Amino acid sequence: MVALQLFPAVNAQVIEFESRGLKYQTLTHNGVTIMFAPLPTHVREYTIFQVAISNGSMGPYVIRPEDFYYLRNNAGNNTESVEAANAERVIGMLMQKGSGGDVVKLVHTYEMALYGISNLKSTNGYETRRQNALAFGASKLRAAATASAVALVQTKLAPGESTDGAIFLPMEAKAIGTGHLEVRTNTDTFDFNTD
Repeated sequence: MVALQLFPAVNAQVIEFESRGLKYQTLTHNGVTIMFAPLPTHVREYTIFQVAISNGSMGPYVIRPEDFYYLRNNAGNNTESVEAANAERVIGMLMQKGSGGDVVKLVHTYEMALYGISNLKSTNGYETRRQNALAFGASKLRAAATASAVALVQTKLAPGESTDGAIFLPMEAKAIGTGHLEVRTNTDTFDFNTD
């Protein structure tokens, strides 16, 4: 009991860095590390963030796009919480409303962000999904499958595994304003710095 009083709880520290013009933040809780950066493009009504998750804990860890929230500061110190869309909703929107230009822009921007991180070695992320998408024959199906590979999907990471993907926040990039990203899983809350 005395030892607990001598060593106060240490809050995890957000680490910020830049890579290829993107501003990343990373945070670790209980062995799980989440890293993100807002991407400089948007598709339709969605603002896009590139995220990477690494499970360094001793047990499995489940992560979903719906675990990500953007807490936007509004006038009068009010905070609005915007939940990221699930992958099915984003893929459906791209299939209905997305143009070939949207798909090319999304994939190009995401790959520039992903391949600019030299130390990221994803075991279960975009690159694996992209390779699977290339197996489709028709060019329209291939384009749709490649675009869907970008979206983060619900994933159960075993210890030592990692994944990456894009989360889509249903708000225009101009409407972001000041705020910060928060990730609420079943076991942890990752609260990142205000932008």
